[in-house]
Amino acid sequence: MKVIPTAIPEVLLIEPRVFGDDRGFFFESFNSRLFNEAVGREVNFVQDNHSRSVQGVLRGLHYQIVQPQGKLVRAAIGSVFDVAVDMRKGSPTFGKWVGEVLSAENKRMLWVPEGFAHGFQVLSETADFLYKTTDFYAPQHERCVVWNDATLAIDWPADVTPRLSQKDEQGLTFLEADVFA
Repeated sequence: MKVIPTAIPEVLLIEPRVFGDDRGFFFESFNSRLFNEAVGREVNFVQDNHSRSVQGVLRGLHYQIVQPQGKLVRAAIGSVFDVAVDMRKGSPTFGKWVGEVLSAENKRMLWVPEGFAHGFQVLSETADFLYKTTDFYAPQHERCVVWNDATLAIDWPADVTPRLSQKDEQGLTFLEADVFA
C-alpha cells in the first residue's frame, strides 16, 4: 500500500495496491501489520460499520469526547468528499481540516485518528461507506460540529444545501464544541 501524507500529519491517505484485468480487480483492503507500520503505532479495530446514503447527504462532523474513535474509512460504492477536523486543543493543527475524495474507483482510504471530528458528503447518486473504528459507538459521548461552521470554513465541493439528519442540523459551532485537552 502507498501512504500519502495530508496537510495534517496524523491523517493519512492510503492507496492499496490493486491487481486488475479484464475480469475485474482484487486488493487487500486491510492488513494489520502494514497499517500499524504506516501509522507508527499499534491500532486495534473493534467495530466495522457500513452506511448507504444518497447524493447530497452530509453526515457529520461527528466525534466522541469520551471513548474517542479512530476511523479507517472508504467508499466501496460511489464517491464521497471525506473530512477530518483536528479537535485536539494542544495540537499545532487544532481547528484545521483536511478533505479527500474517496471513491469506489480510486479505492483510497483515509485514516482519521482519535481526537478528530469526521464527516462526509455524498457526491455520487449513492454511496456505500465502510469504516473501521478503534472504540465502540457510545451515543452518550457523541458530539457534533455543524457542517458549515464559519470558523472551520470547510470547502465542501457540492454547491447544494446538503441533506442532514436532525442530529446534524443541531450541531454546535467549533467555538462552542467540546474539545480534547
